[in-house]
Amino acid sequence: MKSRILYIEDNPQNMDLVCRILSHVGGYEVFGAVDGLSGVEKARHEKPDLIIMDINLPDISGIEATQRIKAQPDLHQIPIIAFTADTGESDRQKYLAAGCDGYMAKPASAQMLLTTVQRYL
Repeated sequence: MKSRILYIEDNPQNMDLVCRILSHVGGYEVFGAVDGLSGVEKARHEKPDLIIMDINLPDISGIEATQRIKAQPDLHQIPIIAFTADTGESDRQKYLAAGCDGYMAKPASAQMLLTTVQRYL
């Protein structure tokens, strides 16, 4: 059975590229959400194996979405990878302290994306 990945991302080009890499190259089942609130709802309904979370979203931040997901007893074990253009070490530490299980800087190569996803599945 294919691992299921939820990608929460508001940029359509990023969404398309990452989904194509993960599904066509990685063989994963990938579905997306375009903002934090719909991402939290999709996580509740779909219960993915992994979530890749953009941090700068149009409604609530990726940090807020992560905290809402992690507060759910049936979702708290799902690994969440922060995927953001915020590349400072203090940013990385802030996202991990907020509940993200991993961190990936944008832009990431296809190989880095696949390697990081494999590590958390």
